[in-house]
Amino acid sequence: MLTRLKSALDPYILALLGVVVLASLLPVRGEVARLADGLANAGIVLLFFLHGAKLSREAVMAGAGHWRLHLAVLAMTFVAFPLLGLGLAALPGLPAGIASGLLFLTLLPSTVQSSIAFTSVARGNVAAAICSASFSNLIGIVATPALVALAMHAVPGGGVSFDAVRKIVLQLLVPFAAGQALRPLVGGIVARHKAVIGLVDRGSILLIVYTAFSAAVVEGLWRDVPPTALAALLALCAILLGLALALSWWLGRALGFVRADRVVLLFCGSKKSLATGVPMAGVLFPAPLIGPILLPLMLFHQIQLIACAVIARNWPDDPGEAGRAAA
Repeated sequence: MLTRLKSALDPYILALLGVVVLASLLPVRGEVARLADGLANAGIVLLFFLHGAKLSREAVMAGAGHWRLHLAVLAMTFVAFPLLGLGLAALPGLPAGIASGLLFLTLLPSTVQSSIAFTSVARGNVAAAICSASFSNLIGIVATPALVALAMHAVPGGGVSFDAVRKIVLQLLVPFAAGQALRPLVGGIVARHKAVIGLVDRGSILLIVYTAFSAAVVEGLWRDVPPTALAALLALCAILLGLALALSWWLGRALGFVRADRVVLLFCGSKKSLATGVPMAGVLFPAPLIGPILLPLMLFHQIQLIACAVIARNWPDDPGEAGRAAA
């Protein structure tokens, strides 16, 4: 168990935590903050360009035929999760920013890399996982802002302004479309330099997190979120993940999916993307709100990695399906 926990606590997660600590001790202010914010906006554009350039249309088409599974994953991601988020955000006593963050977390698309990796470890349908996770992120570029506009009016600080819509188009949709359009030209470069692209990708997220938490700290984040509230938030994130895992498992059984497809639904349907959520929060919300809004996502991200790593490595084969296959 200790080895699995260590594998989930990778250097990137430690770097994210380190950035939060750095922003808490040395937040950027004034002109430096404005410069950092401009660099963070450039990072958002670069991130979504790379998302578009990396998304393989061939991989999506290869698994596109399993429409019942893909619809089940999308239903978990953009219907069941938001309903759970509305319930959690309505709990009494939560700071407004944390309530907004919990709800925003539930409106995000699924992860791509980790969903596929955990599906592979658990001996699931990897081709379908690639397709489902890709569909989720592709649809999420439009669905998440739309859900924020619909759902977050119920939470203080929520909603989407006209300026946010403009930013969504210019900083998310246009770069993503450009990445997809230029994929025949840049796809090979991206594939050959995965390590460098990964550093750029993660470095951009670290910069966005640093500027977001700096602005939040200047506005009194840790005054508004005491240790007791942080512990309660950690518990709520664990409960949210537990409910999502249980519901994904039940839905896979109810729909009669074979084991390999239930694995896909469990991992793709219960996870939320930090890589998409961080830049989206930077576009959708004012700078002082981004820190507390990202806090639930960062905690949930770590919990889902640990829990899914344990589940993937210990998921037993289905003896009944093995017998049917042999027959």
